[in-house]
Amino acid sequence: MKIVCIGGGPAGLYFGLLMKLQNPDNDIVVVERNRPYDTFGWGVVFSDATMENLRQADPVSAQTIGDAFNHWDDIETHFKGRAIRSKGHGFIGIGRKKLLNILQARCEEVGVELVFETNVEDEIEVARKYNADLVIASDGINSRIRNKYPESYQPDIDERNCRFVWLGTKKVFDAFNFIFVENEHGWFQAHAYRFEDGLSTFIVETPNETWEKAGIENMSQEEGIKYCEALFAPYLDGNELISNASHLRGSAIWIRFPRVICNNWVHWADVDNKKVPFVLMGDAAHTAHFSIGSGTKLALEDAISLAEHLKNDATLEQALEEYSAARSVDVLRIQNAARNSTEWFENVARYAHMEPEQFTYSMLTRSQRISHENLRLRDAEGIEQFERWFAQQAGMTLSAEQTPPPPMFTPYALRDMKLKNRIVFAPTLMYSAENGVVNAFHQNHYSARALGGAALVMAEMTAVTPEGRVTPGCAGLWNDEQMTAWREVVQQVQQNGACMGIQLGHAGRRGSTQRGWENVNKPLQSDNWDLLSASAIAYDQDSATPAAITREQMDTIRDAFVAATQRADQAGFDCIELQAAHGYLLSSFISPLTNQRTDEFGGSLENRMKFPLEVFTAMRAVWPENKPMFVRISATDWAEGGTTVDEAVEIARLFKAAGADLIDVSSGEVVKAQKPIYGRMFQTPFADRVRNEAGIATMAVGAILEADHANSIIAAGRADLCALSRGFLANPNWPLHEAAKLGYHQVAWPKQYQWGQDWLERNENRPVLQG
Repeated sequence: MKIVCIGGGPAGLYFGLLMKLQNPDNDIVVVERNRPYDTFGWGVVFSDATMENLRQADPVSAQTIGDAFNHWDDIETHFKGRAIRSKGHGFIGIGRKKLLNILQARCEEVGVELVFETNVEDEIEVARKYNADLVIASDGINSRIRNKYPESYQPDIDERNCRFVWLGTKKVFDAFNFIFVENEHGWFQAHAYRFEDGLSTFIVETPNETWEKAGIENMSQEEGIKYCEALFAPYLDGNELISNASHLRGSAIWIRFPRVICNNWVHWADVDNKKVPFVLMGDAAHTAHFSIGSGTKLALEDAISLAEHLKNDATLEQALEEYSAARSVDVLRIQNAARNSTEWFENVARYAHMEPEQFTYSMLTRSQRISHENLRLRDAEGIEQFERWFAQQAGMTLSAEQTPPPPMFTPYALRDMKLKNRIVFAPTLMYSAENGVVNAFHQNHYSARALGGAALVMAEMTAVTPEGRVTPGCAGLWNDEQMTAWREVVQQVQQNGACMGIQLGHAGRRGSTQRGWENVNKPLQSDNWDLLSASAIAYDQDSATPAAITREQMDTIRDAFVAATQRADQAGFDCIELQAAHGYLLSSFISPLTNQRTDEFGGSLENRMKFPLEVFTAMRAVWPENKPMFVRISATDWAEGGTTVDEAVEIARLFKAAGADLIDVSSGEVVKAQKPIYGRMFQTPFADRVRNEAGIATMAVGAILEADHANSIIAAGRADLCALSRGFLANPNWPLHEAAKLGYHQVAWPKQYQWGQDWLERNENRPVLQG
């Protein structure tokens, strides 16, 4: 093949090298705009895993790169005058210039032609000149080729909020350092690491708003660097910060990171009646924020992947399709992690109230690629020290000999309700009541979760009026018969070791539907009841159109919530939750997609919140002072024009001011046209924001699949409680089983089940037999 790589960065050089090694008859040219052996930037970082990929692809260059690398295992976080070190992370750093020099020399050694000081203005002419069969567009983050063919590549470029400047220093750091400093303008952070003898990279980052307040945009390059030197002086030991971007003027060295995603990576062009693919690679195709150090890793692994796909007997077109399909999945995984990391660093102020121990833990697990047990593998001693600290913060007194519990097994209290751990059985509709009255099924169902280790068992959404039910099988609390039946359930749950709460709600426009195992969300085939909502908008095209609720009807329903609240207290519930999510009646007031009223209850968020707050305030007034109240909200509608997470924070603040103790942070189901983005712990970032911006306890829900997830969420302060629904439906003993998997033996099993505990713990921790 005749191959031209436009751009002599890591992607273009490494791909050219690998294709020449694959077949010496390949004719490969790398065209680079800079001078030979010249580049800009400081050090780059790889993980040990990336180095292993390089060794497999080309052992010769990998050996040279490995010899030049500086290796370290530790991350040190500096915050509020404390330095906390975490071990076992396995990083390697090398100067960008040295890396490129190694790849350039290796390319020349195997016969790749390098053409320097050539700025490609016409890629078609370059392809024609070299009679190219394949052109690699590895021309960087501001790729001219990508920008020239947007209809083919379909780029999505998001300029992030922080400003950063890439500097160097002669101060040598013996670990990867994250340094957080606050001044009168806001928070600044440095990412600092050694990449060669006597030199370290020193990236300074700060939100754009802070950068503007500090006046850096009006400073010269030298003044801006001196500002950073003064800010981070305690960590530089008298060393200067150095820029190697003298070609830039003033504050131009401070940039905002562009997150690049391309839906397609291949553009086919007609070159003298020959179809030639122009394939994006490296930063031209995608970017990953430097806070997870993966930009160069992605570029090199792009090159490895494409070279591998070109080895097979498929046509060039098939190979490129397979490469794009396979590689885009790997890249998306890294980009998702990078997005989480980017957002964490953009919002350091959100976590500034934390103690250094938890702040560090939150920072280390920010991308969700590193979990609690992964940290234990890296640094067992460090994670045990953290668990001991966390348990003490939860009010536990441990002797030096005692093993601290995993975070999910620490106690938690709200008002007078004391929970033995942080795991909750989430409210889950069972569709099994008769005329709103719960029965033996509910007793067995809820008691099983209490016996299985849940600290708090939440009853399903319970209607405050007959018309407030979702289905004819939904539970109610509008009369004393229902209250008496609930009391028996509550007593049994409490006797079996758990607290019990109830979620009160009104289905609104989502009522009068078939049971969940029938035709879910579809209207009953007969005996339907009239629906109410904030506005006369049907939930679905098959749904009945509700009437817009009147003021008189609001009064009636508010009073029904109050009466149900009083009955909940008589039934002995330990806590109560107001259902204000998922498109039900109160949720329909909150979302602008379902509330199009023109009176005092429509329009602004403040107006849309009036009725939900009125109901909550009336409930709080009759609910005992010593018992906590929760509110479930949909943090986002997952639909254009709907409620946003920014608004969710304000919604939480309003409920907090009205006396709420905890926000149960869910999302969606408000409108049928939603487009949620699912994934493990996909709603946890919403709970994180509400907790740490609104300053109220939260419960995380949604795809929390294992103890490792729950421990990471609780330990990082992303939520105070974790609620599971499907996990508990599949396994009533979920907490007990997860404790056994962790090897944590201090969880109390029911005496009758202790033989099962012994059996499970032995089998979960037995050695794997090698055949």
